[in-house]
This record gives sequence, structure tokens and C-alpha cells, in this order.
Amino acid sequence: MDLAGYAMQPGRSRGRRYPEPPHPYRDDYARDRDRIIHSRAFRRLEQKTQVFTVRYSDHFRNRLTHTLEVAQIARTVARALGLNADLTEALALVHDIGHPPFGHAGERRLDEIMQRFGERFEHNRHALRIVEQFEQRYLDFPGLNLTFEVREGIVKHSRDYRPEEAPELAEYALELRPPLEAQLIDLVDEIAYNVADTDDAFEARLVKADGVADAVELFREPYRAVVASHPSAPRVLQMAAALRRALDRMVTDLIEETRRAIAASGVQTVEDVRRWPERLVRFSPPMADRVRQWKQFLFRHLYEHPLIVEDRNRLVEALDRMFQFFLDHPERMPGYFARQAARQPRHRVVCDYIAGMTDSYLLRLHRELLGQSVPSLSL
Repeated sequence: MDLAGYAMQPGRSRGRRYPEPPHPYRDDYARDRDRIIHSRAFRRLEQKTQVFTVRYSDHFRNRLTHTLEVAQIARTVARALGLNADLTEALALVHDIGHPPFGHAGERRLDEIMQRFGERFEHNRHALRIVEQFEQRYLDFPGLNLTFEVREGIVKHSRDYRPEEAPELAEYALELRPPLEAQLIDLVDEIAYNVADTDDAFEARLVKADGVADAVELFREPYRAVVASHPSAPRVLQMAAALRRALDRMVTDLIEETRRAIAASGVQTVEDVRRWPERLVRFSPPMADRVRQWKQFLFRHLYEHPLIVEDRNRLVEALDRMFQFFLDHPERMPGYFARQAARQPRHRVVCDYIAGMTDSYLLRLHRELLGQSVPSLSL
């Protein structure tokens, strides 16, 4: 497929931190995608929470399956817009690789802990540390040696930084927008988790289809149309069909509105995109409102559901205790981290160690080192 002029061409990449000879049949972005898939950090996503922990069901999404859903949608959008699908897929696959155990709750708690030491924890910045430092897979360089554009996308896909607030990221031209391939990741992420989290909440019987339809405009019409055309179908199949239609509406709107924004801006090249004063990948205003409404519904009825909150609180309390344990006993960390704790601020090393854990590994250490199990909850 021919790429649009404003798409990232592999031959125009700013390259890798450590030069490497080209591969005979894969371009640099395809190689980056493959390196991410084969990394340990990517595999660990299978044991990291999306919303529901494995104690509820092994059918629900985890951070890995969510990532794969984001990658599938992102690749579709990229192809429709004439963008570089390999770069887009690499960015989608790496976008959550820096998440700690227990999802966003774990990230918030690590950030709260690090603020006590005058620092912060943010999963995108941690992802950059993973791919540049912690993944040791190659003989000739540290990390995965990803291209500049993938590293830039890790940093900038979900927000714009002011240069003065992140001087350590200055090499990523914070005053400029990222390429369109990076810009689309955050909105595709929203599409994926709105649909998937609603599906899992329905399966968990925390929400009802009629309740979602009453509160979420974007779901209402597809659901009522499905019920009208298939009134005797099982509710679970009606729900699945309506969610697919709602997903299609969001993706279609994202593609069409982005096309309009690109045409109206007149951008022709990646440099034009970088220098444009705002992001060009977007929903239409009405769709953005509907997507926001859906997110608000999920916050009220799923993310803040008493069962989810109770489970989440118990898990982050375990994270708290493990952080303090390793602060007090750095020698109990694996050799690499124990050695680093003697050379670097101990809290930073403990944070890096815990952030890389899976949910199950942290809970196992909590049981083995502290003699405490976190009680299971059931729906």
C-alpha cells in the first residue's frame, strides 16, 4: 500500500541510538514491532490487570489482550488514513508496556509513593526506561535499540509535554507534535477500553444492557436496533452485536474526522504535522462528547463499583507493603536491583523493580516474604 506524504517513511527515520545494519526484508519499524513482541516486558502484560483481576474470571481482558485489541484497531485506522501500519502497530503494542501491577490503581499508588521522595511515576516514562535500559536481549547495545520515532511515540502518544516540565526528554522535541501514527494511539485506546470494559462488566453482571443503553447514547441506538431485529436472541449476543456496531461508529468517525482535519490543515509532510499547532487525529465534536459520556458511565458504574474498589484497595495495600519491605531490605531484591540500590537512590530502584512485576508475582512475594495472602473476592 502506498503511504501518504504525511506518513512516516522508514527511510526517513531519525534512526536508532546505536546504528545497526539494515535487515534484508524487514524495515526498521517492522523490526521494532517484532522486538517489542519478543520482549519480556510485553509477555508480562498477560499477568497485569486491565480492570478485572484473574480472581474474577480468566475470560476477561488483561493488559495483554487489551493491547492486542488496540493494535488491531490502530492498524485498521492507519491503513485507512494511508499511514505507516508497521510503525502504528509497534506503538500500539508498546503503549502499555510501562504499566505496573494492578492497572491504573497501581500506577497512582506508585506515583503517590514517589512523590514522598520528590519524584513521580508515570507509565509512559517508565516504558521508555524499559526499552532503553531494562530489556537486555542483545550483545551490542542495552535495551531494544528502537527507532527514534517509536521512542518518541512512547513519550508523546497520549499527551503533549511542555519542554520545561520534562527537560530529561528534550531530545524528543517536546515543542513539536508527534507523527500521526503516534497521535492516533490514545484515541484508539479509548475506543478499545470503552467497548471491552463494558463487555467485561456485562459478563461480570455489574451492568445490564438496558442500563448501558439508557445512559450511553453511543450504545443506545445500536442496541435497540439489534434488539428490534433479533428480539429472541440471547442477551449476551445482542450485547456483543451492539458493541461491535458502536465500535465501528467510533472508528469510522475517527477516520473521517481526521481526514477532514488533515485536508483543512493542508499538511503535506511529517514535518508539517510536527509543526502544526494542535493534534490532527481527532473525533468530531459530537462523537468526542459521546465517547466522554461513555467513559463517565464506566467510571460511575464499573471503575468505582464497590466490589472493584474493594479489590483494588486490597491489592494496592499489598503494593505499599512490598515497597516498604524492599526499602528496608534491598538485599532481598534480585542481584541486578540489589547492586543498583547501592549506587542509586534506593526508592528509585525499588520503584523500578516493583513496576516491572506482574500482579501474580507481587502477590506471591507478598505471601512468601511477609507471610500474608490477599483475600480473594468473588462476584
